[in-house]
Amino acid sequence: MNKRSKLTLITALVIAGIVVLTQSIYIVDETQQVVITQFGRPIGDAVTEPGLKFKTPFVQEANFFEKRYMEWDGDPNQIPTKEKKFIFVDSYARWHITDPLQFYKRLTDERGAQSRLDDIIDGETRDQVASHSLEEVVRNTNRQADTTAKISIMIEDSLAQIEVGRKRIQNMIQEKANEETKDLGIEILDFRFKRINYVEDVRQRVYDRMKSERIRIADKFRSEGEGEASRINGEKERELSQIQSAAYKEAETIKGKADAEATRIYAEAYNKSSRSVELYSFVKSMETFVNTFDTSTTVILSTDSDLYKYLKSME
Repeated sequence: MNKRSKLTLITALVIAGIVVLTQSIYIVDETQQVVITQFGRPIGDAVTEPGLKFKTPFVQEANFFEKRYMEWDGDPNQIPTKEKKFIFVDSYARWHITDPLQFYKRLTDERGAQSRLDDIIDGETRDQVASHSLEEVVRNTNRQADTTAKISIMIEDSLAQIEVGRKRIQNMIQEKANEETKDLGIEILDFRFKRINYVEDVRQRVYDRMKSERIRIADKFRSEGEGEASRINGEKERELSQIQSAAYKEAETIKGKADAEATRIYAEAYNKSSRSVELYSFVKSMETFVNTFDTSTTVILSTDSDLYKYLKSME
């Protein structure tokens, strides 16, 4: 063998060694886990520890799977609720591979897992939504509305009482789905409704019902306000009448006392002599004439009346 042939042989051996070494070594990242297969069949346990690993070249193959949490994002589905109201439900979930060997045997790869999750989670979502009312799917608790006290009570009276709630329904979907995925080597870590909405032909009817409910509440407040206004006006009129009556009574009492005092003073003044008594009688008679008679007055007097005496004297 000449020198050229030896160099070619050495080069070929080096290349072959590099190829064999490349086929024998694989690196497991800390975010990965590996299942080794030989002619398509899994060999041994899954490799979950990171580092430099070895396998039989050309015969065995390393199948890498994600160790981290992965996302499942479902398509919006039109689903009827228990009361036959059609709604769009858009959901998402988080899952991870718990048994790489079982995962490979049942699903082969992550694309197959996503497809299987579509069937499982969408089916459980449809079953649970169809088994509960819309209020149960939308609301979590029977908490009080964040508004004024009266409006809160009125709104709560118009709201249906829930027994399960959205959070519990989400948990039930997750639990049921995990029962179906436990032999697939995967676990669903979390499930949530991303968006819930009415279909278009139902949405307008719901808006109309919401408006009519708010109009009913407004009418009730308006009626209560008018009743309260009538009550306040009635109380005002009653209190005003009481005040006026009390004031009139007090005024008349004061006037009576004043007249009595004036009469007493007049009596003391005019009772000092017979002439003062006569003067007082004359003055009072004249006041009576002024306050009682005019040009059209007709009167019948007794002959012993003081008024008759003064009229006779004037004649």
